[in-house]
Order: sequence, then C-alpha cells, then structure tokens
Amino acid sequence: MKQNNTTRAFATLVSVFFFWGFVAASNDILIPVFKDKLHLEQWQSQMISFAFYVAYTLGALGYMLVSFVLKRDLLGSLGYGKGISLGLIISAIGSLLFIPAADSASFPMLLGGLIIVGLGFSLQQTAANPLAIALGSRETGSQRLSMAGGVNNFGTTIGPLLVTAAIYGAMGSGSGAELDVSAVKVPYLVLGGLFVLFAAIFYRLDVQVDADETVHASDDDGKSVLSYKQVWMGMIAIFLYVGVEVSTAGNLSEYLKSNLMVSTQDAAPYISLFWASLMIGRWASSAGSFNVAVGTKKALRFVLPLVAFGVYLLVNSVRYKEGGLSLDFGAVEKFYGYVAMVGVLIGVDYMSKGNPARQLLIYSVCGMVALMVGIFNGGSLAAIAFVSVGLFCSTLWPCIFTLAIAGLGNKMSKASNYLIMMIMGGGVVSVLQGKLASESLLGILNSYWVGVACFAYLAYYAVSMTAHFKKEGIEVGQASGGH
Repeated sequence: MKQNNTTRAFATLVSVFFFWGFVAASNDILIPVFKDKLHLEQWQSQMISFAFYVAYTLGALGYMLVSFVLKRDLLGSLGYGKGISLGLIISAIGSLLFIPAADSASFPMLLGGLIIVGLGFSLQQTAANPLAIALGSRETGSQRLSMAGGVNNFGTTIGPLLVTAAIYGAMGSGSGAELDVSAVKVPYLVLGGLFVLFAAIFYRLDVQVDADETVHASDDDGKSVLSYKQVWMGMIAIFLYVGVEVSTAGNLSEYLKSNLMVSTQDAAPYISLFWASLMIGRWASSAGSFNVAVGTKKALRFVLPLVAFGVYLLVNSVRYKEGGLSLDFGAVEKFYGYVAMVGVLIGVDYMSKGNPARQLLIYSVCGMVALMVGIFNGGSLAAIAFVSVGLFCSTLWPCIFTLAIAGLGNKMSKASNYLIMMIMGGGVVSVLQGKLASESLLGILNSYWVGVACFAYLAYYAVSMTAHFKKEGIEVGQASGGH
C-alpha cells in the first residue's frame, strides 16, 4: 500500500514540473514580442527573464524569513503537499495580472505578474525537488528527477508554440499576421486555472520527506549548511547552470533575427528545439529508472532520445487551418539533420555511465565546444550549435543537485532552499549577455562567450567534487535527468 501511495504521489508531483517548463520556455517568446511591440533594447527585453528568475531568490528569502519568525521549518510545519499547494495559489494570482498587462501592453505589469508567478514556483521547487528524490530509494532519487524533467521539457517544447499560436493566431503561420500582444493572456489564464485545480489536489496530498540516516550530517552537528563545500560551490553552479541555459535560449531570437533574418514569429521552432533538446537528453538519461532487464535499458538509451526528437517533429508540424488540424512535416524538414546531434548526445550519455560528477564534466565540456563552434562559424551552423546547448544542459540540474545535497542528512531541505535561491542566475546572466550583445560591445555572436565561462566553472565543480567526496568518504548516487 505504501508503494502504491508513493507512486501516486510521484505521478501527481510531476505535474508542477510541466508548469515550470511551460512558463520558462514561453518567456523566450514574450521577450522578442514585447521588444518589437514596445521598441525595447535587447538588455531591456531580457528583464522578462530577470524578473521571473530573480523571483525565485525573493521567494527563497521569504521562505527563510517565515521559517525564522515561526522558529521552525515552514515546509516541515505545512507538509510538502500543502507547501506546493500554497505555491500554486501564489502563481495563480500572478497569472491573473496577465489580463491587464496584455490588454494594455504594459511591460511593468507583465514583469509584476511574472515575479508573482516565480514566487510561487520558488516555494513549489523548494518542496518538489527533495520530495522527488525522497519518494523512493536514495540511489534512484536523481532518476526520478529525470522522469519529472521529461515532463518539464514537454512543457518547454509546446510552450513557445502555444504562446506563438495565441499571439499570431495560427501555429507556425507564415502569413505575417499583425502582432496582437493582448492575445497572450489566453494561455496564461488557462494555466492559472490549472494552478488552482492542482493546488486543490496537492492540498490533500499527505507526503513527508524522511531524512537520510545513512549520510554524515545532521541538524545536531552545529555546522551551518553553508559551511559544506558541496553546498556553497553548488549554489554557484546552479546560478551559472540556469544562467547559461536561460541566456542561450533567451538571446537566440535576437541572433536569428539579426544574423539570419528569421522573424520573431518564425523563431518559435528553433526555441522549441532548444527546449526539446533538454527533453531528448533527459529521456536518454532516464532509461535507468525503468524496472526492466539490463538489455532493454541499453536499448532504451538509444530509442528514447529518438522518440523525444520525434515528439518535437510531430508537435512542430501541427498546423491549424479552417476545418481543423493538419500535419505539415515540410515545415520541420530543415531540422531532420539534427538527428546527428541526437547521436552525439547518446554517445556522451553512454560515456557518463550515470555518475553525476563525470556526467557534469563531460556535458559541460560539450556545452563549451558547442558554443565555441557557433561563435567561430556563425550563420546557420551557429544557430544549430546554440540550439544543441540544450542537449548538454539537459542533465546538469540533477547532477549539481545530487552533488550539492550529498552527505547532508536532515539539512537537505535547508540546502534545497539555498539552491533554489540561485535560480536567479537565469535572469542575471541573461541580462549580462543581453547587455554585452550590443553592437557597441561584443555583439550578439560574441556575447555567447558568457555561456562558455559558465560551462567552464561547471566543469571545475565536477572535478572539485570528485576529489572532495573521495576525501570525505561520501558516496553519491547516480544522476540521470533534469530540472
């Protein structure tokens, strides 16, 4: 019975991962739309990412303040299910601001709505990530994050397409329809309704996280959670990982527009492919989470990423015409060659063997190479190289998260809160790259050196943690999935 309850709890939990993905990827459509409509500079348009991701930090600080005032852990008092429920209600309130923001094309009001949505997401993430790890054995915890990450990336894949369809009136339309910012409120109103619905479901979900008694740390050792090397270095790693992921995607539309003459409307398939690339990588790495024979697991490591790529092609081939939906695979024909990059991903996934430190090192190096290929070549090759960064960001979240909370015991929820706080990197790094993208500074192409620097630190973190855990005698479970 306990196993069945745990399975149901996890099945319910993955729904919030979809919400995070949908909103995060949809921001990459809002950025160029509001830039064009309100005549913003590139760095100003990146304030959409800044507001949304800095809200995670504000939410985490608010969590700490409330816990301090109550003199007990907030989630420990509420329960993880009710904590997620509260976060969903907060996000629903934020989504309501999209009505006046879209109707009046008010940029400040849009940012306000995104901040409130992000505040709710912050509380949800603080509860959901350790909960996903705790709903089962510690050894397979990151694999459950992988499965949840696959759902997250389904949201990131369809988010840009649905928001583009709402704004321009037809998914992938090439008609040059007049920009209608007010239409953006429709998908967010629907999303707000789903927030309320799932808040009611999570409110009735009674799940608690049990401390891992096999690891070294406890709340009684008198040490601050920030004194642990894996935590404070992991905070920097989360900051830079989310930063490079969000800034690469957030500045992609500007590169496509300025260098390849791809319109804002036609950029959606590229942005969708970036986020689908995370889904491809996470599906590949999640093969180990299935309770099947070893040979079948090996086969799934090849099949699942190809299926994920097929999902991208299918979703992006859907067209709405009078009379109903139809499929136009000619619209995605130019992306067929991307299957070669999927092959590269399968190869590096096999090389990593599920070890979080090794996987973080290999994927970070591949991310650096992809960005440099784009910077030095430019043109269409650069667009594909920048998109492929999504493949190599795909498993970095669980790798970093797994390493950062290793050996913490009862301090896990506190460490999780600090890690969630650093999601603000998605906003800070995006604005930094957007500023450097000015023609008077580096230009959009060379601004991607910011991402190279981020990946360099992540590679260093992987090497440093390998030595640290060996010295401390801490064993780390496998990691195979994503945020």
